[in-house]
Amino acid sequence: MKNMSHLTREMTGKRCINYIDAMNEAVKAMKDLPFSSRLIRMIHNTLMQGVRGEDKTPGEYRRSQNWIGGATINDAIYVPPVFTEIPELIGDIENFVHNEDINIPDLVKIAIIHYQFETIHPFLDRNGRTGRLLITLYLVSKGLLKRPILYLSDYLEHHRNSYYQCLMKAREENDLRPWLKFFLTGIIRTADNGVKTFADILSVEKENEEKAQKLGTRSANALKVLNRMYDNPIIDAPTVKSVTRLSMASAYKLISEMERIGLLSETTGEKRGKIYILKNYFDIFNREIVYD
Repeated sequence: MKNMSHLTREMTGKRCINYIDAMNEAVKAMKDLPFSSRLIRMIHNTLMQGVRGEDKTPGEYRRSQNWIGGATINDAIYVPPVFTEIPELIGDIENFVHNEDINIPDLVKIAIIHYQFETIHPFLDRNGRTGRLLITLYLVSKGLLKRPILYLSDYLEHHRNSYYQCLMKAREENDLRPWLKFFLTGIIRTADNGVKTFADILSVEKENEEKAQKLGTRSANALKVLNRMYDNPIIDAPTVKSVTRLSMASAYKLISEMERIGLLSETTGEKRGKIYILKNYFDIFNREIVYD
C-alpha cells in the first residue's frame, strides 16, 4: 500500500479526505521536519479544514479550558491541564521523543507519548484523531515503518471502553502497566490484520488492472487514474483531467467508462461536484475487522 491512511468507519467525506491529506503531508514534511510541536500543529490544521469545529483555532493550541465527559466542567470525567501549561507540556513530549539517553523500545515510547498527548488534550477539537495519527508518524520517523501502514484507530474504537479506562487508570493511579499492555496488544492484533489487508490489496489491484484492460484505448489512462487512487481512493473530474492530461470532456467520458465496468462509484448523488471512490479498494479499509 502506498502513502494512505486507514479509512475507519468514523471518517467519511471531508473528514476522510482530511485524514489522508494530513498523513501524506506529514510524511512528506518529516523529510525535513522532526517529530515536533510544529508537526503536531500542522496535522491538526489539516484535519480541521472544512469540517465541524473548523472555527476552533485549527493548528493552534487551545487558549481556554476544555474537559472530557459531562455536560459541564463540574461533572466532567477528566479535566486536562490548564491551557497556559500546554507549551511546556508539549515541549516535554518533544524532549522525550528526541532524548537518546532514554533506552526503552520505541513501541513503549510511543505508547507513553500517546498517553501524554491525550492527557494534555492540547486542542479544542480533534485531539483523538491527531493523537492516533501521531502513533503512525512516530513509527515512520523512527524507521520502524517505511510507509504509514499501521493504524490503531479501528482497534481503539472497537475497544473504546478499555482504551479510556486504561488512560484514566494511568492518570489517576500513576500506573502505566495496563495502558502499555493494552497498547502493545493493539499493535500485535492490528499488525496481524495488516497481513490480511496486504493480501487483499494485491488481489484488488490485479482485479482492477484486468478490468482496466477491457477499456481498450482508454486503458492506459484508466491505469493512471487507478495508480493515483491507490494513494487516495477519492477523486473528482478535475483531478482525473490533471492526472491523464485529457480534456475535461474526455475525462468525464473516461470516468463514465470506469463507472460502467465497476471501477469507480459516485458518492454524492449530485449533478455537479461529483466525487468518486475506488470502491473495492476503499472497502478494504472500511470493512468490519474482528479483533477478538
